[in-house]
This record gives sequence, structure tokens and C-alpha cells, in this order.
Amino acid sequence: MKRVMISAILTLVLTFSLSGAGLAAAPSAGFLDRPGLRAQVACPVQGGKINKDLYIDYQSQRVYFCCPGCLPIFKKNPEKHLQKLQAQGVVRKRVPVEIKMEIPVPAS
Repeated sequence: MKRVMISAILTLVLTFSLSGAGLAAAPSAGFLDRPGLRAQVACPVQGGKINKDLYIDYQSQRVYFCCPGCLPIFKKNPEKHLQKLQAQGVVRKRVPVEIKMEIPVPAS
């Protein structure tokens, strides 16, 4: 019975996490076609070309960087660097919020 209950709960969690994956999609092309809005192409710290492998998910939005040294600088004052992106009309990619859930298993 315990295994069936745990299996059902895990199936529900997996189903909800997969159904929410579409919520993390980047803004549609039509959205970026609006005047003054564009995808991020420059690092908010040094202004270099972004590397899609270097990023921080901040307030459910992804921020890309040009080099590993920019990440700790951003973390010291994220709002300062986000203002640069906003002034440039950059639309950041939304990312799903990670929800960690522990399922208590009754002792036998």
C-alpha cells in the first residue's frame, strides 16, 4: 500500500512539473517585434557577447553573462546590472520556479 501511495504521488508531481514546462518558454517572436524590446545579447556586467552556458536564474528570469568572472560581480548588486538590461529594452527569458517537496514516508 505504501509503495502504491508513493508511486501515485510521484506520478502526480512528475505530471505537474512536465505540464508547467511550457510556462518557461521564451517570449514569442511577436512580443520581441515590439519597438524597443529585444533578446539579451550583451553581458550586463562587462557588455561582452553572452555565453548561453553562463547564466544565473534571478527572480524567475535568466540572465546570461560573457565570462565566469561576471557572475560573482552580478551577485553583489544584481539590481544595478538588471537596470542596464532594462534600459536597453532587453526581455529576459522566464524560467520555472523550482519547488522542492519532501514526501514523508511513515515508519514501518
